[in-house]
Amino acid sequence: MPAAEVPVSVELVRGLLDQQHPDLADLPVEILANGWDNLVCRLGAELLVRLPRRAIAAELIAHEQRWLPELAGRLPLPVPAPVRVGQPTTRFPWSWSVVPFFPGRIVAQSAPDDPWSAAATLGGFLDALHMPAPAHAPVNPMRGIPLLGRAPRVLDGLMHVDPADRAAALRIWEVAVAAPVWDGPPLWLHGDLHPANILVDRGRISAVIDFGDLTSGDPATDLSVAWLLFEAEQRAALRRAYDRADDATWCRARGWALALALVFLTHSADNPLMRGIGERAFRLVLAS
Repeated sequence: MPAAEVPVSVELVRGLLDQQHPDLADLPVEILANGWDNLVCRLGAELLVRLPRRAIAAELIAHEQRWLPELAGRLPLPVPAPVRVGQPTTRFPWSWSVVPFFPGRIVAQSAPDDPWSAAATLGGFLDALHMPAPAHAPVNPMRGIPLLGRAPRVLDGLMHVDPADRAAALRIWEVAVAAPVWDGPPLWLHGDLHPANILVDRGRISAVIDFGDLTSGDPATDLSVAWLLFEAEQRAALRRAYDRADDATWCRARGWALALALVFLTHSADNPLMRGIGERAFRLVLAS
């Protein structure tokens, strides 16, 4: 995991709240996650604080602050649109957010009771999200792009998988890259829709979180979640609910699933959860 570029801690969170949002400063603060990009703390019973650990993460939080309030109203699942925004100070150089706390556990730790219903729910969510983005929407150099742009990393990742699987995976990749590219307008994308960014509460998908990679481009990027989570019949339920993925888009989505699975497999030596997501996704891609 990348090292923090600035020290982040519960004490820092308390100090920033006391300075900028004093009405929240008396709420209890405890670390919930200290990830690649952000320190996430519970703030009382109903809120979270997201504090970037790295400059690149600060840019991603700025995207959430700018766009999630605008997108949230049209989405059928809750998303963490900021309820407060923190400003840079001499003590901390970047903006930070206070967002709602959503109950539940991530799908990677708690599978939905009915995967067919879960697939349809995600399909409907993506159908609502994937609307044309404005010209000034964020652009991510690694998400929403033509698959060929991912080729160097995919080919490198394939060198780290079991040789018995490599040829089959390479054939899947070559078919996906050969599919017609997205020729529609750039659409809004979550950009990082995987089983650690989807919540389940009481057995049902209840929220989609972590929009730091929010971007615009080819919807196949997000539709890769069909292989990161579901078996073949359940993927079909997602595609029916989405109702506008042509065969080329669906083929590219499988290629994106392979590309993301390889990232998880090759960059998660210190994160068993993400490696597990990668292993399962890789198997689902090969089996489809």
